[in-house]
Amino acid sequence: MPLISHPFLGLPIGDPGKIPLSREKLPTSKDVRLAAQELILSASGWRKIFAKPEIAAGYASWDYEQLPDNSLSPLLAPADIVIVAGMAIVFSSFIKEHCRPYKPIVLLGIDTRRTSPTIADIFARVLIGEGCEVRYLFIVPIPEITAYAAQTTALDVDHEFHSDGFVYISASHNPPGYNGVKFGLCGGVLKSEQIKPLISELKVFLSDPESSELALIALEKADARALTKCYENVAHWKRYSQSAYMLFAHSVFTDEETTEAQERILLEIANACEKRPFGIIAELNGSARTQSIDLDWLSALGAESKALNMEPGIFAHRIVPENESLDDCIKALQSAHEKNAAYALGYVPDCDGDRGNLVYYNNRLREAIPLEAQQVFALACLSELAYLKWKGETNRIAIVVNDATSMRIEAIAEVFGAKVFRTETGEANVVCRAERLRLEGWTVRILGEGSNGGNITHPSKVRDPLSTIGSMIRLLRLGDAQKNETCFNLWLEAIGSPERYQPDYDLEDVIESLPQWITTSAFEPNAALKIRTIDKIELKNTYQRLFLEDWPKIQPELEQRFDIVSWRAFASLGSDEWEIGSDFGASKNGGLRIVLYNKAGEPKAFLWMRASGTEPVFRILVDIRGGTYADEAWLRTWHKGLVAKADLLASPRQNNVG
Repeated sequence: MPLISHPFLGLPIGDPGKIPLSREKLPTSKDVRLAAQELILSASGWRKIFAKPEIAAGYASWDYEQLPDNSLSPLLAPADIVIVAGMAIVFSSFIKEHCRPYKPIVLLGIDTRRTSPTIADIFARVLIGEGCEVRYLFIVPIPEITAYAAQTTALDVDHEFHSDGFVYISASHNPPGYNGVKFGLCGGVLKSEQIKPLISELKVFLSDPESSELALIALEKADARALTKCYENVAHWKRYSQSAYMLFAHSVFTDEETTEAQERILLEIANACEKRPFGIIAELNGSARTQSIDLDWLSALGAESKALNMEPGIFAHRIVPENESLDDCIKALQSAHEKNAAYALGYVPDCDGDRGNLVYYNNRLREAIPLEAQQVFALACLSELAYLKWKGETNRIAIVVNDATSMRIEAIAEVFGAKVFRTETGEANVVCRAERLRLEGWTVRILGEGSNGGNITHPSKVRDPLSTIGSMIRLLRLGDAQKNETCFNLWLEAIGSPERYQPDYDLEDVIESLPQWITTSAFEPNAALKIRTIDKIELKNTYQRLFLEDWPKIQPELEQRFDIVSWRAFASLGSDEWEIGSDFGASKNGGLRIVLYNKAGEPKAFLWMRASGTEPVFRILVDIRGGTYADEAWLRTWHKGLVAKADLLASPRQNNVG
């Protein structure tokens, strides 16, 4: 059977007749165990470097370092093929049990990494061989596949919008040599309690001496005709996917259930954009968003738009949309604004398209500059809370954030009478807590991880740059600006500064009105530490001893500099955060947040730490109210020094590992 290519993109989908693993080259059980040592398994996703180390020439438009994590090879080593097959076997068992006695319908999608079609081919073979129906969407951002999955109609299993679960192939913001997988049901990724048994089952599979043989058997079971049909139908299912996403995005943006109510809000925004044009740059960096609804959706809101770096899989810069990765967007926005002053905003997604960091044109500086991730989330929260007030919401309102989100969110929420709940870092954790709160009667319109940028807006269960852009557009264009009937008016009145309003206000005006907090960027080098201690409880217990010893010595300086006189420690594990006294190890492998208070008993700053669930690093962060970048650096240096010393002093047995 010939290789099947995408009918519009021309990119290879798969060869139904070519089984990716051969009996002659089966890896040994030792090979599989060694390859599996690099696996990162968490509720946030399963990841490792899958691309073979060699660089495939001609795949990139920029100069990658010659490192395995930046490899652009589409090939997988035989041991990694076994690992992926094991992942597919574990998920097929889960989804079949979940759907029993019906035949599961599984959506399959990929980002634009070179290894993604190879990994998807393995998943399609195993799932089809295990009796699942696979609807393969090929390149799709994760918010689109989750929107499609959210349309499921349990009473109509033959409906073309129905699905029972999804598999998404991506490593999000990790370098292109990495790849991985996320599993989901009903529009959201699996919760921590659902994914943990799957992780255990995968570990059992990979430790089995017969894992390679079992993987080969699973790969050989797929019917070639069913696999061919699956690959030939990608364009068909993609049309349904985009249709579902467009309808879902309108629902998210308007917070309205009926089409008529949605159209009313959309028309009001479009009319406002006609009176006062608004332009957006979409710098998509070859990501999965190059194959989605972005430009059509922006057009429906009445916004002008320009896109660049639109060829899927051709990365113009690093995948993580931080720091120098925003340069292309900054230059494009600068150029567009000089020709047309309506262009005021730009965004850059990561590879799976669930996060879009923003740049904006600063009229004071007369140049385009980036927004920090914490600023983006704060602005989105302000917009959504003001929108709820604009609509007349009377229910109890909550915001759910991760433990590393700036306390600026509490300051914003307090103004609108909303309450903030915190969880451990991890998208599934904030989604789970929000669902619990809704069952308790709360309205939870917005949630997310301020430290990572972007936001989740109900009924979405994943981050989506369209939600973030939508929040910005609504904040800047909804209502009658001349009559002082905008979301910005509601905010200024709530903080007691209505005199600051001008009818031609822009994003800079809103930013200047935010509570002033300085927070460590999650993606700066000083925030991601390479440590030797394997046991994170041991590390935190040692940090606790050092912190308690150091506190009496440093507290007078903290009081002099910041009016800080006391502290309280909080642990975040899964979807909860609670106070832990001086037992820092009680935070286990989750987040540890030490909140510092002033004489009035008000939170002034916090120190935070947690081992990353998706990268081999230990993350730290500090957050301080009313401070300067120098203040943030001073606190971070103290905090980092304690972590580094704790790492050195931790158990010698731990430090000798690796």
